[in-house]
Amino acid sequence: MAKELWKGNEAIAEAAIRAGCDAFFGYPITPQSEVPEYLSLHMPQHGRVFLQAESEVAAINMVYGAAASGKRVMTSSSSLGISLKQEGMSYLAATELPAVIINCMRGGPGLGTIQPAQGDYFQATRGGGSGDYRNIVLAPSNIQELADFVQEAFDLADLYRNPVVVLADGLIGQMMEPIEWKEFPKRDLPAKDWATEGRKGAEKHHVVSPIFYDPEECYEFNEKTLAKFNKIKANEVRFEEYKTEDAELIFTAYGTPARIILTAVDKMREEGYKVGLFRPITLWPFPEKELHELLGKDHVKAVLDVEMSAGGQMIEDVRLANEGQKPISYYGLGGGLIPTLEDICDAAKKALEEVK
Repeated sequence: MAKELWKGNEAIAEAAIRAGCDAFFGYPITPQSEVPEYLSLHMPQHGRVFLQAESEVAAINMVYGAAASGKRVMTSSSSLGISLKQEGMSYLAATELPAVIINCMRGGPGLGTIQPAQGDYFQATRGGGSGDYRNIVLAPSNIQELADFVQEAFDLADLYRNPVVVLADGLIGQMMEPIEWKEFPKRDLPAKDWATEGRKGAEKHHVVSPIFYDPEECYEFNEKTLAKFNKIKANEVRFEEYKTEDAELIFTAYGTPARIILTAVDKMREEGYKVGLFRPITLWPFPEKELHELLGKDHVKAVLDVEMSAGGQMIEDVRLANEGQKPISYYGLGGGLIPTLEDICDAAKKALEEVK
């Protein structure tokens, strides 16, 4: 199949349509406004629902209602807009409703800047809303992955009855690249026999509620979902390694910085430095075991975590996976600034010097 040139945000929208998204509810915010713009034109052409809500809070609650009826639903926003959706996302988790949430991150905190950043890692991977729950979090680093992950996200949401977050930064949403639209094998997904579609001859009414009046009932639900989260951790961990076989320094990065580091690895290798990249693709579940095993190898001397955030956020998961095996340093920029190739290489050389 021939490749086509797509802008990231428009690829998100088209991927959702191809995945069978029945309804989209959202609100425009830079740098993801092309997602609802594209869907506002094309969803009605497919006989599906597009609705611009009056706010982000309204949008996520519309997602909640449509998901409860068994439909495939999606919302998208950026950073502070996702912040407003957190309570609704917790409600989705509490009622085990599948939904896809797109976050094209921008700089913060607060209103911040419209420039791309990665300051929402904690928000995405730690739940964000109240209570004991997890989102499945996929982190693309190019437009091909962005299109693929959005389509896969709907299946993962249905398979595990859980919110799935596709965490991109604003640069990936705004850039254009050639991609190939793939035909994904159909998963054996469970029937949505829990959907609130009316009685229709069922033995009892289907009720969706995020409240537990009895603490024992809430405890049992938490134990049930904990088992589900452990199953996700066992089955859905994804990561990529690049030239790590003999690397003395391991870069850890995701999203846009990982793209830059691919070039940094090649450049530094030409200069005689043994470096490689470990890129988590699922930020949750984080590839903890796989990173731990890599960092435990004798040839690895140091780790350099690179992010577009102030002081680093994923670095905390890198440290947990490392368990003190190797020294870890950080290089990154918050506020919407993007690390340069030269600065990343200089930081890597400094990290290697410190372990000699």
